[in-house]
Amino acid sequence: MKTLLLFGATGDLARRMLLPSLYGLDSDGLLPDDLVIVGTARSEGDDGWYREKAENALLEFADADRLKPKVVARFLARLRYRSADVASPEPFGELAKAVGDTAPKDLSIFLSTAPSLFGPTIAGLEKAGLAGDRARLALEKPLGVDLASSRVINDAVAAGFPENRTFRIDHYLGKETVQNLIALRFANTLFEPLWNARGIDHVQITVSETVGLEGRTGFYDETGALRDMVQNHMLQLLALTAMEPPAKFDAASVRDEKVKVLRSLRPIDASTVRTHTVIGQFESGVIGGSPAAGYVQELGRASGTETFVALKANIDNWRWQAVPFYLRTGKRLATRRTEIVIQFKCVPHSIFAGPGASLQPNKLIIGLQPEENISLRLMAKEPGLDRAGIRLREVPLDKRRRIAYERLLLDLMDGDPTLFVRRDEVEAQWTWIDAIRAGWAATGMTPKGYAAGTWGPPAAVALTERDGATWND
Repeated sequence: MKTLLLFGATGDLARRMLLPSLYGLDSDGLLPDDLVIVGTARSEGDDGWYREKAENALLEFADADRLKPKVVARFLARLRYRSADVASPEPFGELAKAVGDTAPKDLSIFLSTAPSLFGPTIAGLEKAGLAGDRARLALEKPLGVDLASSRVINDAVAAGFPENRTFRIDHYLGKETVQNLIALRFANTLFEPLWNARGIDHVQITVSETVGLEGRTGFYDETGALRDMVQNHMLQLLALTAMEPPAKFDAASVRDEKVKVLRSLRPIDASTVRTHTVIGQFESGVIGGSPAAGYVQELGRASGTETFVALKANIDNWRWQAVPFYLRTGKRLATRRTEIVIQFKCVPHSIFAGPGASLQPNKLIIGLQPEENISLRLMAKEPGLDRAGIRLREVPLDKRRRIAYERLLLDLMDGDPTLFVRRDEVEAQWTWIDAIRAGWAATGMTPKGYAAGTWGPPAAVALTERDGATWND
């Protein structure tokens, strides 16, 4: 018998992602028949109360085409609920009763709570006998605000759960297209010979949002774009793009190669932070034809927090020497988009001349949102008789989804950590990020204003154009 113990079971993440993902797995017959899901949170309620909340969440957030009455009833029957204030040890006894005899056998625990509660939660799990040898613990970010605080959190986790039973979630790694990136590179002879400084001019990674604070006022103002997006999601995407071929597709091999990349990132410090980073803060503007307030207006006070960051990163190893990786992320930008753009080098000499025969470098565009797709832009001849010479155009080769959490929850329950983040990865990421923040402080860098609905401060354009590159807008 398997049990999933879900902390923060009434929170926004559970409603929007976790419950719909678990239902999606159930509707596809991928959950074990005997799986029980025990939800817990501070809110008072019983099984029936929680099942009603879960059903409402499915109606709002799950794919309507998959909502079959029999499947919904089967899924809701799996749910149990126990109220618990994890700051106190008493409720863990009730949780242990709800989990029952599965604790020493096969228990998956998902912590969707504030990191400040990780310590008391783990202590309570241990005291209640819920941290046995077959218990696995999944953690949601944020895992600290810098290297030192992340180590405190990881030490608290390690007190009850060793590294091989700790699953740090970066939901980007659960996206089908991110996993396809690995297959694209290492299952095709077409790309790997060119996937290096000889074939690639530069790499761009963009995570742009059109939304503002969305109720995350306190958290975001204390965090900023660099720590909220770059430290985790974007550096994981960079590592997967740049890593060497692993010996095999298993957790140790893949994560060993990722951490090598992260440790090879050239530090950006006080001597280079002004030439290699751009920071901004959105001001009032227009998004989708509607007026949008500036960050200071949304926050209600003045702030020096960056809502936009663009970086030029370099990886100091043989494969990527002199290949820049441009990263940018921000709020209130022109469009919502997450993508990796691999721009290959141009042919060394063009045999084509005349109007319409200009060459563009090949691009591989790996889109993660709003839709997941992979597009390869090639040069081809335009149809026609070509009496004035050959005309060329870019043509796409497209590859056309599960919620990312579906894959991650299934891997958690199966005990497969391949798509989860290891502690040494987290610490390598924070080491690089901390140096940038120290550089900003040492040089007095402050965010430049940019109008909502644009692509950030003008200096972000200059960051790439100094190298002859252009953002894929």
